[in-house]
Amino acid sequence: MLQLQAETRPADGPGAIRCVGHSRELALGGIPVMCSVCRARRDWLLINHGRNVWVRCRCGNQWLEPEISRADFDALVGGPHGTTYPSVEAGLAALGFDGVFAGIYLE
Repeated sequence: MLQLQAETRPADGPGAIRCVGHSRELALGGIPVMCSVCRARRDWLLINHGRNVWVRCRCGNQWLEPEISRADFDALVGGPHGTTYPSVEAGLAALGFDGVFAGIYLE
């Protein structure tokens, strides 16, 4: 019964993990963000959990980005609609951020 409650609970609240794609370049403090692994400069996935926001590249590299606040993330999301995935891993694979598209920019 607890598993059913967890599966049907809406993806919001303090424990929710939310993601938003950001296809353009991202500049933090005037400095463009660049992946330290593949040197990509655009096409990011921003992941929010609690107060923390991570940036994930298509190559699979991910890092905590303290320069992006939850308020910044909320402004990028722009609405309550989105797709819910059964796990973070399933969402990363569905959105193409699991490393399969490393080195490719998707338009």
